[in-house]
Amino acid sequence: MVIAVVVIALVFDYTNGFHDAANAIATSVSTRALTPRIALAMAAILNFVGALLGVGVAKTIQGIIDIESAAPSGADTETQLHALTIVAAALVGAIAWNLITWYFGIPSSSSHALIGGIVGAGLASSTHVHWDTMVEKVAIPMIASPLIGFFGAFLFMTAIMWAFRKANPHKINRGFRLAQTVSAAGMSLGHGLQDAQKTMGVIVLALVAGGYSDGDGVPLWVIVAAATAIAAGTYSGGWRIMRTLGRKIIDLDPPRGFAAEGVAATVLYVMAMGLHAPVSTTHTITSAIMGSGATKRFSAVRWGVARGIVVAWIVTIPAAALVAVVTYFGLAALIPGN
Repeated sequence: MVIAVVVIALVFDYTNGFHDAANAIATSVSTRALTPRIALAMAAILNFVGALLGVGVAKTIQGIIDIESAAPSGADTETQLHALTIVAAALVGAIAWNLITWYFGIPSSSSHALIGGIVGAGLASSTHVHWDTMVEKVAIPMIASPLIGFFGAFLFMTAIMWAFRKANPHKINRGFRLAQTVSAAGMSLGHGLQDAQKTMGVIVLALVAGGYSDGDGVPLWVIVAAATAIAAGTYSGGWRIMRTLGRKIIDLDPPRGFAAEGVAATVLYVMAMGLHAPVSTTHTITSAIMGSGATKRFSAVRWGVARGIVVAWIVTIPAAALVAVVTYFGLAALIPGN
């Protein structure tokens, strides 16, 4: 059962990769700074590297629910199976929402789908949810990161426009296409740093539930496995969502693409390394794209598309939680003694 849950976690990590590949490279591809295949290869490699840079976010994910209360040290097999069912239900909820939003090309948050799944499974099983962690590490950063992304990109792009106001537009675009290689690399590294760690945290929850870990650290094999899964998923591509981020919100030029990626990558690093907060790469880059695009004129942003994306953000956590609840009760019914 532990092996099965770990495999499901890595499947989620893989779907996270292809679901969120667009986050890192859509703007660079849409401005023709990078070709799709080169961009995907670069994103996959840097996703892998980013996943090796820390475990702070993984620790936060572990701390959302008290899995040790469901399967204390020395628990019998049935108790361990019940605790593993909680983790499995959380993952199924997240995977289901990832696949639904990927199919319709909606850039929702894999991170919040996973968090919603964990909370839903925790509530369904009467496992203690640490609401202080949810507020401090999830809810507040969830609101703050897109706001910082939007206004940060707006101000950064305004500064770029002022600094290069007398320069030749053709030379500016050519220079910022080269600069976007760096900003896209930063986004890819930040995506690996953020999102692969979330899977690491869930795998550790499964190991604790099965009696194979005390939860104090993240084993090296877990780090490498999560890094490999998200890198493979990223390389498989996320073309549907890439079109939404790259073209449907606004037609970006290279300077605006650079501004959006640069600000979004900075937010991801600060949240991961400084606050250990599992923020959404999708929310952050989408908001930054809107902010940099709004410097052209507010009407240039297709706010109807943006509105639909925001609605998906709002419903992601409860939708994933609902799937996790249904999955939990379905799996729990199969366990002896339940």
